[in-house]
Amino acid sequence: MGVNPYIHIPKESWPSWTWYAIECVIVIALSMITSSKITDSIEAIAELPEIQNYVFMGIVGLIFLIWYIGIRGFILKKKILRNKY
Repeated sequence: MGVNPYIHIPKESWPSWTWYAIECVIVIALSMITSSKITDSIEAIAELPEIQNYVFMGIVGLIFLIWYIGIRGFILKKKILRNKY
C-alpha cells in the first residue's frame, strides 16, 4: 500500500486575508453594538436627534481605532497590514 500524495492541508488552502476580514467585521459589529448602548444612555443626545448619528459613528470610529492602533498594534504587537508574499 502506498501513501496518497494528494492530501488536503487546510492551512495552505485557506487564504490568509480572510482572517483579517473576519476580524474587521467582528470589530465593527461589536463597536456598533457598544456605540448604540452608549448613545442611548446619554440623555443630552436623545434631545438632539440631528447630532445623534455623528456621535454614534464617532464612537464606532474611536473603538475601531483603539482596537487596530492601540490594542492590536501596541499590546498584541501584530502588524496591521503585513505582506506574506
